[in-house]
Amino acid sequence: MAAGQTASGRRTKADFASNLAIRAVIGAALLVPYRWRVPMVGWLFSRVVAPWAGYDQRVRDNLAHVMPDLPKADVERLAREVPDNTGRTLIEIYSGHAFTRRFADAPLTGPGVVALEEAHAERRPVVLVTGHFGNYDAPRAALIAKGFNVGALYREMNNGYFNDHYVAAISKVGTPVFPRGRRGLSGLLRFLREGNMGGFLIDQYMRDGADVTFFGKRAPTALSAAELALKYDALVVPVYGIRQPNGLDFEVICEAPIPHGDPREMTQALNNSLEALVRQHMGQWFWIHRRWKPEQEAWWERHTGLVVEDAPEADSKDAT
Repeated sequence: MAAGQTASGRRTKADFASNLAIRAVIGAALLVPYRWRVPMVGWLFSRVVAPWAGYDQRVRDNLAHVMPDLPKADVERLAREVPDNTGRTLIEIYSGHAFTRRFADAPLTGPGVVALEEAHAERRPVVLVTGHFGNYDAPRAALIAKGFNVGALYREMNNGYFNDHYVAAISKVGTPVFPRGRRGLSGLLRFLREGNMGGFLIDQYMRDGADVTFFGKRAPTALSAAELALKYDALVVPVYGIRQPNGLDFEVICEAPIPHGDPREMTQALNNSLEALVRQHMGQWFWIHRRWKPEQEAWWERHTGLVVEDAPEADSKDAT
């Protein structure tokens, strides 16, 4: 295929070379037994990839933006823990059956489990909402292992060569999966209308998203999960996979369904749900990505005269 921009991302010579390097690392890691493979890749991301790519500094910058009083020792600890969790998540997804079989006997917990079982029996659509927390594919793997029909919407990678095998990897966790965009969304809607469950990641900066907050800062968020739930009378259930102390297993929590109402208020409730959990497990959220964009915030303040300050924060326990 010629180099250039395609429907599945860029395909330049640099992308090809980058993908070769990534494939080599993943391929080598997959030769290592699972219980050593996962912590090994976590360590590599934390100690090698993150400093080289600037991910550890992104963690520091995001923490300074939303938690400026966090002690320096905690910031530096998180600058290591966050990329460690990221590396673990990546290789877990690429591990296929070695990853998914861990959920065969793992219980689902939380007040939303009964609601999910009832919706499944009634063939009522369910919108599952999670974030880049723990391993974001753990809830999907756990629900599929329990017999639920779960589809997921994913963002295609910018590197088209990488995207090809990434889609193959997430498909081994479970199918169907749908790319973000008109065609993918159409497929997911058909799947939902048949009384199935669809998974959404909510913690991404959306320039044209709703004016809601996350950690007390303006964080524009897509309303699509709430709007689809209202349109198709679907349950909205926050679900999370919390990495356990052994670094390999997960507790999958299904929270109580979010009541139907105003889409913006529903979306804020989803942000609050995720924030409360992140505050309890700070090292498991993806502080690497640009959830907030302070330069956009400054533009917003200049052009609207509105400042998001002292916004209500999610109820939570002390961060651990």
